[in-house]
Amino acid sequence: MCGIAALYSYDVRSVATGGGELRAASEWMHCRGPDGSGEWTSADGRVSLAHRRLAIIDLSDAGAQPMSTEGGALVISFNGEIYNYRELRAVLEGKGYRFRSGTDTEVLLHLYAEKGEAMVAELRGMFAFALWDEKKKGLFLARDHFGIKPLYYADDSHSIRVASEVKALLATGAIDTTPDPIGHSGFFVWGHVPDPHTLYRGIRALPAGSTMWVDRDGARPPRAYANLATMLATADADRAQVNEQERAERLRAAMLDTVRHHLVADVDVGVFLSAGVDSSVLAALAAEAGGRLRTVTLGFAEYRGTVHDEVPLAEAVAKQLGAEHSTIWVTREDFRVALDHLMERMDQPTIDGVNSYFVARAAKEAGLKVALSGLGGDELFAGYADFRDIPRMVSLVKHLPARNAVGKTVRKALAPLLAPFGSTKYASVLEYGGDYAGAYLLRRAVFLPWEVEEIVNETEQSALHETAIMRALVRSTLTRSAHAVSVSVLEGTWYMRSQLLRDTDWASMTHSVEVRVPLVDWKLWREVATLGLIAPGVGKRALSGTPRLRLPESVRSRKKTGFTVPVRRWMLEEDGEKYNGRGLRGWARYVYRRSQDGTSSGISSGSVRGSGRDCSVQSRASRVAV
Repeated sequence: MCGIAALYSYDVRSVATGGGELRAASEWMHCRGPDGSGEWTSADGRVSLAHRRLAIIDLSDAGAQPMSTEGGALVISFNGEIYNYRELRAVLEGKGYRFRSGTDTEVLLHLYAEKGEAMVAELRGMFAFALWDEKKKGLFLARDHFGIKPLYYADDSHSIRVASEVKALLATGAIDTTPDPIGHSGFFVWGHVPDPHTLYRGIRALPAGSTMWVDRDGARPPRAYANLATMLATADADRAQVNEQERAERLRAAMLDTVRHHLVADVDVGVFLSAGVDSSVLAALAAEAGGRLRTVTLGFAEYRGTVHDEVPLAEAVAKQLGAEHSTIWVTREDFRVALDHLMERMDQPTIDGVNSYFVARAAKEAGLKVALSGLGGDELFAGYADFRDIPRMVSLVKHLPARNAVGKTVRKALAPLLAPFGSTKYASVLEYGGDYAGAYLLRRAVFLPWEVEEIVNETEQSALHETAIMRALVRSTLTRSAHAVSVSVLEGTWYMRSQLLRDTDWASMTHSVEVRVPLVDWKLWREVATLGLIAPGVGKRALSGTPRLRLPESVRSRKKTGFTVPVRRWMLEEDGEKYNGRGLRGWARYVYRRSQDGTSSGISSGSVRGSGRDCSVQSRASRVAV
């Protein structure tokens, strides 16, 4: 896991950009790669690549980047891990390619030389890279299937700037920071800024599963090579006709396969262990794969003795597996001390990420450089209540007469009456609940679209127009699939990608820790869909049975609570009157304000404040080894 940056002044009429911009972007990303850094600039000065290295595979200097082929025909700056790089290398060696290192980075160079842009179809892993092709005078950008690794670009029609973080691009001082209304409104609707938008018109995310080509004629539109909805719909339509035993055997084989691939490293790989099925299964399968098993659990003092306390069950599982386990406790005081640093490193505003920040810090304090996370299990194995509630809502509402005509009128009449007693979402069921896109928005929204205008000072027409665009984007991700598969597509495309994966990236990189997600694997998702296991209740039961060692019944049957952090309680204690609000609404307002005021967010008038070297705040929390 690393940080990358690139600059390409493709318009021959423009002045070649200087190395100062690239260095500023690289310096901001120091935390992403404290083990080394490098820069490369073309002979004509029009192309530059930069890299920050977190050494995981081939720790020698042979793994330094940017890396080039002999003669310099191809140069790459790469962030991520290619889990099938050994298999790919063997094939390439059979075709005569010679290697100078043991890295997956060099595999990418030779794979591009062999297959060109079609190379991405061969990759299994998490990745974002910029590759310069000297012969074609072009820059090739690529991002992995799920969007696990971020990649942002800013194109001003003369030059393109690329980086792993929005704030790294802002650090160049050459970005159009005009607000993007969809990015701002989208944050309050979703609790995150929806891809491919950011808070700025001048910065876009390269979509997940996409590539982009930039040459002297400028940047081509992103080209999709992977689409989650299409893949799941196809797999679901081609369901395997197997009995229960065969299905269990195939799922176990697929789970072992993804865990073994995600354990490939030249450093220790730990496991984030909670009291849930997903992380417990990963830990158990990692133990089967052999080697040293190290696990980390995060506990919150406020949750001791409550249903949200994950520590007792997690420690019991760790003991059963014979793991070297660390439990690290976090208090409100830790949150207070770390808050400014957390806000500074938060790349885009989000209501999540606090949990990822602290669990990554816990891993760092436990001496880990890489850890596996159970992220993605609920989206794949239908663990959320949404998998039942959304199809039920749609089936009840879609046939109601005149719902489209009266939905808005009913909402306007009921919302003021419901507001003093609880959620105003009930007032919008007719307006939104008749299709999957609207029902999903209703379920996931922090603020409903018609509430956003009051927060971002927009007119109702403007706010609703932007939200209509977002609803259309949600609808465009769907295909005609089974109910649960449709919800899986929505959760995987929106919540998991733009919130969970993005937050895990910036939060873990803040502490120079690589987080791997074995349950977010293209091959695994295809197999699970083919087996018909994207189904509420059925999927998680099947998953819990994959380890050879049976998990404790208390874990297998535990009611889902999610990995939560007592942020609302902490914020109310800090400034209750200012940040009160149902659920995480108060926290959303706080995060947004900090992203705008520049005091600790790292952004002020389009530039980045602070040092990229401020990588971690030491915990004053207690650590317990088991």
